[in-house]
Amino acid sequence: MRKCVIFAGGPVSGLSFIEPEKTIGGDFVICADSGLKIAEKLGLKPDLIVGDFDSYSETLPEGIETIRCVPEKDDTDTLVALKEAIKRGFGEVRLYGGLGARFDHSFANIQALVYAYEHGCNMTVCDPDNELTVCGEGEHIFSKREGWYFSLFALTETTLIGRYSGVKYPLEAYPMTIGYPIGVSNEITAESAFLRIDSGLALVIRSRK
Repeated sequence: MRKCVIFAGGPVSGLSFIEPEKTIGGDFVICADSGLKIAEKLGLKPDLIVGDFDSYSETLPEGIETIRCVPEKDDTDTLVALKEAIKRGFGEVRLYGGLGARFDHSFANIQALVYAYEHGCNMTVCDPDNELTVCGEGEHIFSKREGWYFSLFALTETTLIGRYSGVKYPLEAYPMTIGYPIGVSNEITAESAFLRIDSGLALVIRSRK
């Protein structure tokens, strides 16, 4: 599966968790607006730059494909970047700088996770202390990480959890609803957690303790 990294403009408090090699996300690097600053700090040359550049005031580098958008648009700069990744055939995307002080942008990036899933793309939003992804119908395995919580939330009105095991608080045949956060702050107690979703979508969040 071809992989892509997107750098968004949200704050990243410390870049040491991001390996400075392009191979971290695989084959392609896209910077969304001021996400270019993160790539520059890592010494990475992006393959594509997109955005309206309302938050990047420096001169854009030459010799890099650039898609300039008008500020008055329906898509966020990050969603523009994601759509380009999908259009170019990338089946896996990792987004850095997608969480931060602007909660509206953070929430928009959760919606972007759903957009990615609905378009056949496996997307993860990462920062030093959190990792978010969306899971749909089927079976999913998650390896244990010492020192991390494992939370599960319904993204549809009802998400039917067929089985959720290998965790401190397991569930079986449970209709998880979007209005009740029963899945927060769980922990993986086995070598891995098993999750089977019979219907609906779920948001999985790993958070450092």
